[in-house]
Amino acid sequence: MKIAVLGVVLFALGPLVASLGVVPPLAGFGAFALGALLGLVALVWGGIAAARGRAPWTGALLGLLVTGVFLAVALPSRSYPPYNDFTTDPDDPPAYVAALKLPPNEGRDMTYPGGVVTEAQRSVYPDLAPLVLPLPPPDSFARVIATMRTMPAWEITAADPASGTIEAVATSRLFRFQDDIVIRIRPQDGGSRLDMRSKSRDGRGDLGANAKRIRAFMAALRAAG
Repeated sequence: MKIAVLGVVLFALGPLVASLGVVPPLAGFGAFALGALLGLVALVWGGIAAARGRAPWTGALLGLLVTGVFLAVALPSRSYPPYNDFTTDPDDPPAYVAALKLPPNEGRDMTYPGGVVTEAQRSVYPDLAPLVLPLPPPDSFARVIATMRTMPAWEITAADPASGTIEAVATSRLFRFQDDIVIRIRPQDGGSRLDMRSKSRDGRGDLGANAKRIRAFMAALRAAG
């Protein structure tokens, strides 16, 4: 029973303290995952003890609750590639500049990995592609800035009209994980070509968050026209 209660506490407390900024995102997720593990232990141990008449089913039921919720969250992740850096142009991805100077990124390799990441993207996310707007680059730059300001939990960190690049940071609601974003605007066919890249700071995979973000932003840009 004690293991089950501890599992429930950690399972609920991890996301809460991370969302409040009390602990770093990975620490909050670690508590969440540990709570799920303890829930599984409580489910097995409590179930055996209850079946033998040595304990009530309370511990096993609490363990079942925690394990069930965790599996509902974790199982869909199997359909996503275990990478967290995606772009609309794997052959010539936009490069981070301002992001390299942010304290959380000090010492991090922010170069696009290519190779298996590119192969995984083209296989799982074949729809990620550049967007061409029928506007000159300065007008496209202004539209991109305006649209970025409407995106929830985005913070623009740099904007350079001369190079046509804009960088931002997106923060998740639950654990407050942060992802770095860069958008590049170049002239093409009398208009502008927009490429975007989104990369997570923590973990290896991203549960599809970066690809979803690219799709959402491109859709917002189209709607803005």
